[in-house]
Amino acid sequence: MGKGTLEVLLVDAKGLADTDFLAGKIDPYVTIQYRSQERKSSIKREGGRNPVWNETFKFMVNTSDLQHKLVFKLMDHDTFSRDDYIGEATINVTDLVAIGMEKGYLEQHPSKHSVVLADKSYCGEIKVGLSFRASKD
Repeated sequence: MGKGTLEVLLVDAKGLADTDFLAGKIDPYVTIQYRSQERKSSIKREGGRNPVWNETFKFMVNTSDLQHKLVFKLMDHDTFSRDDYIGEATINVTDLVAIGMEKGYLEQHPSKHSVVLADKSYCGEIKVGLSFRASKD
């Protein structure tokens, strides 16, 4: 049992579904959830279907939890109405955490993950890098 820090590098997204049929380019952002912790990226105004973020987020991890997963919800910011749901990606980081605890640090270079709707239909991809550093306490 131990603790550590999970660091998420949100690089970019490609081929996102366009939810703004009349308003022009979408203004995408991402919420990232790890257990009860949630982080939000910046909104890429007029970012369109291929936004670039290059933003880093940190989550505190308790390794006594059995399952470790990140959920990325991609949204389109709308000024005058509710934000539109674009899709989501789920990344299981259980092995990253386990090996990171054993070695003290583990990094997974940015890789692509499918963005899907509730029915699992493909609606783009997101590129994410991950690392886990065990706490020394």
